[in-house]
Amino acid sequence: MRKVSRLSRFNIASLALGLAFLYLPILILVLYSFNASRLVTVWGGWSLRWYHELFNDRAMIEAAWMSLRVAVASATIATLLGTLAAVALSRGERFRGRTLFSGMLYAPLVMPEVITGLSLLLLFVALNAERGFWTVTIAHTTLTMCFVTVVVQSRLGSLDRSLEEAAMDLGCNPVGAFVAVTLPLIAPAIVAGWMLAFTLSLDDLVIASFTTGPGSATLPIRIYSEVRLGVKPEINAICTLVIALIAVVIVIASLASKLSSSRGESAAPL
Repeated sequence: MRKVSRLSRFNIASLALGLAFLYLPILILVLYSFNASRLVTVWGGWSLRWYHELFNDRAMIEAAWMSLRVAVASATIATLLGTLAAVALSRGERFRGRTLFSGMLYAPLVMPEVITGLSLLLLFVALNAERGFWTVTIAHTTLTMCFVTVVVQSRLGSLDRSLEEAAMDLGCNPVGAFVAVTLPLIAPAIVAGWMLAFTLSLDDLVIASFTTGPGSATLPIRIYSEVRLGVKPEINAICTLVIALIAVVIVIASLASKLSSSRGESAAPL
């Protein structure tokens, strides 16, 4: 029988230190969002004062709403295009221009964001496009589509293609076999790709600063512009709400992926 190794004290301590390094600053930020003191480094008791101040800060709320709309739109478009690109790369191994297509698709993974943002800015200026919601959405779609493609393509690469062939032998056309068999099986990867794209878009500062316009600042831009003058307690509150939003999205997406995976497994034997 294979011997199961136990965790040593050193491994447990290393794990605890690593988790503390990652999550202790976030925990401190959440705690100080309920601080009654105006000074962010001095604890003055529990209070919801800064959440009330936050909801009265119209500029911050508009920036948060702008970031949320951009993140949802760009993540949805990037998931659609990235899934189609992953299917093309996984199912069309020999089509002409595949190497060029994959190289251009994966370029944003290694391209510095400053170069991507500047090139998109020059494109929008050349097209005389008014910079705002749609320019930021297009820029974030360009950034996140490659991440979705990587996630979905890895799932497609490990998928048994005989399931599609069996569906086509039973009378399905290629599109019907993909929708009935393959799509439910890769649904968890699609959901994971959407979550990754949503988080990257919500977090982006560099590309958004190049492609946004007057009156359409995203939340990271707004926070960065205020942090340079000093950290206000309202920033702790808005960051706590963003953390809560991401946690809710993760829970919902996990439940959706589990439901899709169970449906795909139940349909696979057919």
